[in-house]
Parts: sequence; structure tokens; C-alpha cells
Amino acid sequence: MKSIRLREGKERSLQRRHPWVFQGSIQKGGGDAGETVRVEAHDGAFLAWGAFSPSSQIRVRAWSFDEGERIDAAFFERRLAAALALRQRLPIDSDGVRLVHGEADGLPGLIVDRYADTLSAQFLSAGTERWKAVIADALLKLSGSARLYERSDANVRTLEGLPAASGWLRGDGPTELTMHEHGWRLTVDVAHGHKTGYYLDQRDNRRRFAEWVRHFGCRQVLNCYSYTGGFAIAALQGGAAQVTSVDSSAPALQRVQAHVALNGFEPSRSEVADADVNTFLRDALKAGRRFDAIVLDPPKFAPTAHHAERAARAYKDINRLALKLLEPGGLLLTFSCSGGIGADLFHKIVAGAGIDAEVDAAILARLEGACDHPTTLVFPEGEYLKGLALLKQA
Repeated sequence: MKSIRLREGKERSLQRRHPWVFQGSIQKGGGDAGETVRVEAHDGAFLAWGAFSPSSQIRVRAWSFDEGERIDAAFFERRLAAALALRQRLPIDSDGVRLVHGEADGLPGLIVDRYADTLSAQFLSAGTERWKAVIADALLKLSGSARLYERSDANVRTLEGLPAASGWLRGDGPTELTMHEHGWRLTVDVAHGHKTGYYLDQRDNRRRFAEWVRHFGCRQVLNCYSYTGGFAIAALQGGAAQVTSVDSSAPALQRVQAHVALNGFEPSRSEVADADVNTFLRDALKAGRRFDAIVLDPPKFAPTAHHAERAARAYKDINRLALKLLEPGGLLLTFSCSGGIGADLFHKIVAGAGIDAEVDAAILARLEGACDHPTTLVFPEGEYLKGLALLKQA
């Protein structure tokens, strides 16, 4: 077994069971891509078993902190079984579920979502790539699913020195399917949809939005960065009279309208705009439009902390415009999925937007990813999605 020896003082994060070892922490040692290595402190004491990645700044991702554990097919089956057992205990009202959430489930670099009877997986690290076949077989065995589609086409694969890969790993057939969520239906294309096919992390927030739209009597709703309209369907379910969905993808907007029809809503209640959101917000403000509820769910503006300053300006601008467009007493759901923007910083950005808009708002709730996207105590970096539900003060 190959080993990695850390520099003195660099063992503390592993002793706290944080699963990452960065290149600068390593004194000596190495391995092949994805190979299991023994990670040792500077004095030779065992710290962890991990997967080596020669191309990544994260050189080792820990599999286990138990010296007596073997990293083999049985190990992955145990970890996957534990992840699936957790999901069975969670209050999830959908057949679209995240089954494996990377480090939070002790499987760094592995994302697995289930959409109805189909699994969609991302193998994003050298370690999961090396064990792909074993993991795929275990997933089908444990989940009872017949099909597994691979969506290992995220940019992070390049940091691991891995090429993009997508296609059926197990089984085959149509890549478009329909899932159920909170009493409504949504279509998903596992081959071409965003991420593994859809944004399951917003599932619980879509439910809460539907409830708030109904509770506060929101009639006119604006859904920005709408993608295929999950929040739009939630608003209609909540009784909104009119929902305007804005996105720069014409195919996504076509699917918004298809979802409206699929769920039996009157087509006239849904309007779509193929536009840049910032431009749409400015034009709507000039035109004197106002909304009772607005959703801002933009793409990742800051992938790392290095991009935080530029991203902060973008977040502040769209939130300033949205707060101006809200009716007094109106509801704003605003999100950031940027890992480089923490929850405290995001709050400060939105607060600054309120100051610039010359309005104040009450925090109705702080929002995060759905319960099947857990953040663990030892891996706070897993908390990438953060949001605020705000009520604009009169």
C-alpha cells in the first residue's frame, strides 16, 4: 500500500475528520490516479485511507479514518447502503431524491440522484472514477433501480485530470422522464438537464414558496432564472393569478409552458420571457411593473472565494432591483449557490441591496438545500446553497 506523509502540523484537519488533503500539506509520497493510499502524520501515525489525485489541488480525499477498514467493494456497498437508509428516514414528498451527496455521505466526489425509476450519477473525483463499475453495480443492487445514467460532465472533472463522460452506465432507454413533487409533476432529461437533470436541492423551498404564496395571497409572481419552472409551478399551485418566468434559455422556457399544461393550469396564467434577468428587471422597473412575490435563483456567480467580490456586486444589483419591484408587503426568495459566498456574506449583500433600494424587509426564514443534501458538522463546505425569504416592509 502506497503512503502519503504530511508536513508537521498539517494533520489537524484529518484528525477533525475533514476529508480533504491539499497539495501543500504533503511532505512526500504519491500514487496513481484514484489509488487508495495510507495518509500518515509527519511522525508516521495513521490518519486516514484516501484516494490519491495527482492532478488536483485536493491531492487526497479521505475514504475512512479507521485504520482497520479495507477500501474494497464491500466498503462501497456499506457506504451506499447507509446513504440510502438515511434517505428512507427523511420526510421527502417526491420520487426525485438525492441518494448520495459526496463528502456528507463519506463518498467524496460522488453525486447520485434518483428520478422516478432512473438513477443519474456524477463521478467527480479520481477515486470515484477508479471505483465506478463497483459503485454502479452496488447502486442498482441497493436501490432497486434498473437504469443508471452517468453525468460526469461538470467542469470539476478537468481539475481531477479526467475527461467529461456521459451516457448510460447500466441499462438504457429514454432519457426524459416524469417525477412527482409535492402533488405536482415535473419532467426531467437526465442527459441534457442541468446538473444530474434537475435542481433537487430546491425541492423543500419550492414547497414553502407554494405555501407562502397562498398564505400571503400573492397574485403577481416573478420567477427569475426560472430554468424549467419549478418555482413557477409552485406559485401556480399556491394560487398565483399570473407567473412570469425569465430565463435566457428558450428550450427551458418551452419546458416551463409544458409543465404548466402537464399540471393542468390555465396557460394564460403563465408568461415567459427569453431575456437577461438584469435587463428584464431594469425594464420592468422603468415600465412601472410591480409584483407580489419574486424568486431570484441565479447560477453560480462565485465558484470560489477568489470571485466573491465580483459576485457580490452582481448579487447586490439583482436584489436591489427586485426589492424595488416588490409591492409593499411583498415576498422575495433570494438565493446564492456560490461556494465562495457564505451565508453571513450573502446576508450582508442583500442588506446592502435593501439600503440602496431604500427599503427594509423582515426575514421570514433562512433557506438552505433540501434535507437529502445534508451538511455535516465536519464538512461545512457542503453548505453551498443559502437563501433568504424576505417580506418587504410597507
